[in-house]
Amino acid sequence: MLGVFWLLGLRFDIRGVENVPHTGGAVIASNHVSYLDFIFVGLAAYERDRLVRFMAKKSVFTSRVSGPWMRGMKHIPVDREAGAAAFAEAITALQDGELIGIFPEATISRSWELKKFKTGVSRLALQAGVPIVPMVVWGGQRIFTVDKRYSLRRGKAISILVGEPLVPAEGAKAGRVMLDLHARMTDLLDQVQGDYPQQPSAPEDTWWLPRHLGGSAPTQELAVQLENAVLAARRARAARKTAGKAAGRPSRWSAS
Repeated sequence: MLGVFWLLGLRFDIRGVENVPHTGGAVIASNHVSYLDFIFVGLAAYERDRLVRFMAKKSVFTSRVSGPWMRGMKHIPVDREAGAAAFAEAITALQDGELIGIFPEATISRSWELKKFKTGVSRLALQAGVPIVPMVVWGGQRIFTVDKRYSLRRGKAISILVGEPLVPAEGAKAGRVMLDLHARMTDLLDQVQGDYPQQPSAPEDTWWLPRHLGGSAPTQELAVQLENAVLAARRARAARKTAGKAAGRPSRWSAS
């Protein structure tokens, strides 16, 4: 994969890596703008000679494209209908001194701004007794992201900024920790977006910028509507597939 990045001439700016603990367990919490974010987060941690195991939805592990990578790197599959086993595995890994990566937004943000966070990241940190390291990635959406074809155009900038660890207070509530983390990551994202060295080359190229920076990305409200529509369509397809299988299955009482 690093060879691919070299061929693409990606220009990396990675800052704040000293905030990744050199030893011991920690939850790495990152924003989510592209399908390559887990690799970029891993690169930042690798600057500290650390490896990150990501928690990701089960379908990523069964994909013909991403599956071999995810399984080979010992990431943790999450069945969203029954995620207790994955949560327990992550707790054990954290207590054993590993780094566990999570996207608190769960899915890619179509607005390029932070969505509401799930509480899983704070619950993990509280239960395992480890810090949360906030991290933001910017620029990956220009290469490979949701609703867009991938782009192999050379020379894109990838900015990664690691913030100071958030150490939850003893007895803190998961919701409060989540809000604190969201505020910290919002500040980091504003900083990395403001420092980003490249701008859209034409009006039709403004799609990768959020509205508040003059881009044409969906507003947060519209992004939520788009995501809900995609989820509804996905559920409808799954229901039709299930119904089709049931209709095509021979009755147990039919003649053989």
